[in-house]
Amino acid sequence: MEPGTPLLRQTVEGAVDFKGQPVLRFSSGGWRSASFMIGVEVAERFAYYGIGSNLITYLTGPLGQSVATAAETVNIWSGISMLLTLLGAFLADSFFGRYRTILFSSAIYVLGLSLLSFSAMLPTTTSPQNSQFQLLLFFVSLYLIGIGQGGHKPCVQAFGADQFDALDPQEAKSKSSFFNWWFFGVCAGTFVAILLVTYTEENLSWSLGFGIPCIMMIIASFLFLLGTNTYRYTIKTYDKTPFLRIGRVFVSAIRNWRASSTVIFDEEGNGRDLSQQNAGQFRFLNKACIVPKDSNKCGMMCSVSEVEEAKAVLRIFPIWITVLVFAIVFSQDSTFFTKQGATMDRSILSGFIIPAAALDAFVPLSIVIFVTIYDLLFVPIARAFTGIQSGITTLQRIGTGLVVSAISMLVATMVERKRLRIADKHGLVDKPDITIPISFWWLVPQYTLFGLAEVFTLVGLQEFFYDQVPTDLKSMGLAFYTSVLGMGSILSSLLVSVIDEVTGGSEQNSWFSNNLNKAHLDYFYLLLSGLSVVAFVAFLFVSKSHVHSR
Repeated sequence: MEPGTPLLRQTVEGAVDFKGQPVLRFSSGGWRSASFMIGVEVAERFAYYGIGSNLITYLTGPLGQSVATAAETVNIWSGISMLLTLLGAFLADSFFGRYRTILFSSAIYVLGLSLLSFSAMLPTTTSPQNSQFQLLLFFVSLYLIGIGQGGHKPCVQAFGADQFDALDPQEAKSKSSFFNWWFFGVCAGTFVAILLVTYTEENLSWSLGFGIPCIMMIIASFLFLLGTNTYRYTIKTYDKTPFLRIGRVFVSAIRNWRASSTVIFDEEGNGRDLSQQNAGQFRFLNKACIVPKDSNKCGMMCSVSEVEEAKAVLRIFPIWITVLVFAIVFSQDSTFFTKQGATMDRSILSGFIIPAAALDAFVPLSIVIFVTIYDLLFVPIARAFTGIQSGITTLQRIGTGLVVSAISMLVATMVERKRLRIADKHGLVDKPDITIPISFWWLVPQYTLFGLAEVFTLVGLQEFFYDQVPTDLKSMGLAFYTSVLGMGSILSSLLVSVIDEVTGGSEQNSWFSNNLNKAHLDYFYLLLSGLSVVAFVAFLFVSKSHVHSR
């Protein structure tokens, strides 16, 4: 045996350390490095949900917006913030790398949080100029947070998953658990943020409430830097950016769509029959490998691996589209659920009043409980029956969450109808400022079902998109996941706007009337439940024909 062989066996293929040297398995990556990523994300989610969970209360309170307008504002901001992850992932995968993108976006994040806290410190005046300046500063800082989150969110999770070697059986198994415990950490941070920050905002100071997330984000940045020497950094496998390669495949396929040749060539120049190259999967892209007769464009011919990359990206879009309704449902807990809770009896422990936004903490609390049960109990039992390392496939996991999501909206419909009946029974329909004598505990089942649906669908989507995209597009894969939530928020805002316009005409009370006792959130929830059933049927159809990329 050669002297260097044992050391070579301990290096991780396709990864280097911070100095660009081959990285040793025992001294890098794994759970030690991934734990830094989980800690960073806990702090970042604390910051994000510390702002977002109670944003509708700030908009309808100090900023004086209507319920419908505030819900649209929250959904649009959340949607754009999530969609910006596509830009962040693009910059990371094509230019800066995940490590540097995380550093840049963290700095923008902290700037946005600092300005937001400062905007809340400004005194409210009757002067139009001062009022407009405060409003402008508020929205500028809010969207700076969105930009920071757009670069931070996809890269931290992808960088965390990069710390596990997919070619090592033990590390590959740990990577599947990583997504579960990642979500556990995220929800633990969210749970604490919702309880601590919302109470501070409503009972002490909005400025202090916005300042606490800023401090947490600074801590997250230092925590990330602390693990620099332990991280594994993925080596780029191609000189060209992945987007250029994939784009070139589509351009070449379109250019050659009339080509009559049936032979394509791989990277070594070996011929292959076009009709045998994944005949049932996007065959039109195979023509990107053809060089037409009498052509001098041999250098523009795409390789078989590049075509397979393009196919891998194309395959995920049907799944992306069918889970959009779930993303619309996902938007409701921080908007209308919060406004529902504000009308109900939230007193506990001899008169202590829970902030309405703090009720959203039941979602991450249930997720923390269900993720633990899922990873430690459900997966081993399911693995014994299915033989699948993760217990069930990612698509089965996503589909289960879609069913639970539809049920959660049905339960929300029934609870809202009970709330409206009690308001009518006690003559409170025209008294929106008086608390309705119905306990907030009635909302717990829908919050809990929300958490259970997220354990299945959201974690499943994270793992699915990460695994199904090419190696050089791992950040973009997770950006596809967050972009689902972003588009869902925007579609929710559009849906609310259209319904508010249609149902609020002719002096009628809109489904989203400022007086929720005259509104009809029950109709809206029932509509979402029906749409969820339709989306699930579409998902079943698409998932059966999906071909997994390897």
